[in-house]
Amino acid sequence: YGFINSCLKSLVVEKYGEETWEKLRLQAGVEDSFLTFEVYKDEITMQLIDKACKILGVPADMVLRQFGEHFFEFCKRSGYDHMLRTLGGNLHEFIENLDALHSYLSLSYQEMNAPSFRVEKNGDGSMHLHYYSDRRGLCHIVPGIIGAAALDFFNIDISMEIVNQAEEEERTGKKEHIVFLVTQNPIFSYKERKKLSSSPQNLANSERQIENQLNKEVPEKADTVRGRGSALCPVRKSHWKKIRGMIALGRGKLLRGFDPVYPKNLWIDPKTFCNGLPFHMVFDKELRVKQAGVSIQKIVPGLQTMGICLDHYFSITHPEVPFTISSIQKFINSQFVFQTRREMMPESWKQRPMLELRGQMIWMEPVQCMLYLCSPLLRTLHELEERQMHIADIAPHDVTRDLILLNQQRLAEMELSNQLERKKEELRTLSKHLEEEKKKTEALLYAMLPQHVANQLKEGKRVEAGEFKECTILFSDVVTFTSICAQCEPIQIVLMLNSMYLLFDRLTTVHDVYKVETIGDAYMVVGGVPVPVSSHAERVANFALGMIIAAKGVKNPVSGNPIQIRVGIHTGPVLAGVVGEKMPRYCLFGDTVNIASRMESHGVPSKIHLSSSAYQCLKYKNFEMTERGEIEVKGKGKMHTYFLLRNKTATENEIMGRP
Repeated sequence: YGFINSCLKSLVVEKYGEETWEKLRLQAGVEDSFLTFEVYKDEITMQLIDKACKILGVPADMVLRQFGEHFFEFCKRSGYDHMLRTLGGNLHEFIENLDALHSYLSLSYQEMNAPSFRVEKNGDGSMHLHYYSDRRGLCHIVPGIIGAAALDFFNIDISMEIVNQAEEEERTGKKEHIVFLVTQNPIFSYKERKKLSSSPQNLANSERQIENQLNKEVPEKADTVRGRGSALCPVRKSHWKKIRGMIALGRGKLLRGFDPVYPKNLWIDPKTFCNGLPFHMVFDKELRVKQAGVSIQKIVPGLQTMGICLDHYFSITHPEVPFTISSIQKFINSQFVFQTRREMMPESWKQRPMLELRGQMIWMEPVQCMLYLCSPLLRTLHELEERQMHIADIAPHDVTRDLILLNQQRLAEMELSNQLERKKEELRTLSKHLEEEKKKTEALLYAMLPQHVANQLKEGKRVEAGEFKECTILFSDVVTFTSICAQCEPIQIVLMLNSMYLLFDRLTTVHDVYKVETIGDAYMVVGGVPVPVSSHAERVANFALGMIIAAKGVKNPVSGNPIQIRVGIHTGPVLAGVVGEKMPRYCLFGDTVNIASRMESHGVPSKIHLSSSAYQCLKYKNFEMTERGEIEVKGKGKMHTYFLLRNKTATENEIMGRP
């Protein structure tokens, strides 16, 4: 389920950061988030673990152990804390009831394929934990989970080592069977450890204190709750009682023994027993049925014939063991799930889903028979109806009645939660796409208007015109452009201008000048507007040199030769502002614009024509220039102008922004 993959993501993000997770998921080829109740292929999880080992440079067993420890914390944070704490009073009981917990969770996670656990106590206080799983190679998760639970819930430190690893032959199918040796050690506080280990004298004193304490008779304190009866409720054990139990020297009992009282005769007749426990069966070593509850007889009519073999009518689905009395005895602490065999049902019932029973096995030594106390395994009212059963078929004392009704509500809540999770994921994806589109829109807007101007317009503010005391303006056009247009198809002109403008646009970025506009073959840029800079003239001059070089790479569609351009530059004051509401443009106004345009129109092909003010700005800036002399400029009279030849210090690659 997505819950597992979400936990793995949480581990990587918390321990190694978001960037590591992003790198990991991209290499594994998986999505960024997982739906809790969605079923995912095992290969996704395996791929994530494999890539995590490679990226982090950590062995697989260490990654899995870390995952196990984190999974325990992740489950607690996800609302399962109380459920886990109440599984058992000690580690043995906790592990023993894990299968029961998985069985309960399978009501919600119906396609869950959980591992199975069996635990055996040893005489020295250690345990053998048997781990069964359909998935190979994940056994190292177990020490992480069990170790974290032991430390958190029972305040004990454990070590787990694999003592046997084999393919399990007793169980149906090929399953991994790992046997762990679990040893427990008490955890002392920092002060206790220091006191016990600081010196031999202290150690000897501590041993004498323990011995003296063990020799004392410490009566067990208890609170007696009286009402219609009385119950003995032991209080929390003292520190010394814990130590006395741990070192197990056999000096008396830690707790007072409890001896149950049994009646001489069983005060219940068979009819009442079969009615009161409508879902139970008793069978012998040969699996012959000795008795059965009335509801089971109703659902499986064949059981009314006493002495029939149980395995003819049922198969064991959990734990996956052969249907023999020895296998059942071996897993007697597990919950057993029986399923009716379709071929043994009446013809009219064969179209129904088969009934599953879940319960515990109790071996009755005096009569050499096995008692199976069970209830129907039903998740919803719909499943109850499918099997043509009713709530009345389940005994009033059986909590299965409440469980079906509660789970019906739980599944409805889960479906709602799943829908919300899906909508949340859809919104997250849409938000991501929206952010991408927003960036594209902003990039387009910033290509048309200066960024600070565009931001002001987006916010609905009015953009005031600004005066710039000094800036450098450049104009360029294509020589004989009118003649070229007359001899070419329109599409050829468009392609020629587009290839030229793409080169020029790139140069505006290289030299950080602002492109004002293009009109036909005319190209206009400015330095020092909209952001004033002292180096405006140098930037525009370098840009102009780059234009002359770039133009040599653009072919004239008529002659096939490189095109020629004229470039004119002038420096002076301007007024700048946004004009219009529809398709607004950032425009420059003032005589400086006119003079720059005149420098271009009175220029020479493949030359950069400078006004005297532009020349003065570049005079001491490592540029080589030559005097043109006085020329007659339309509307301005005589003007002294110059040509820009080259940059003395910059190479062609630097001018063109090449590596």
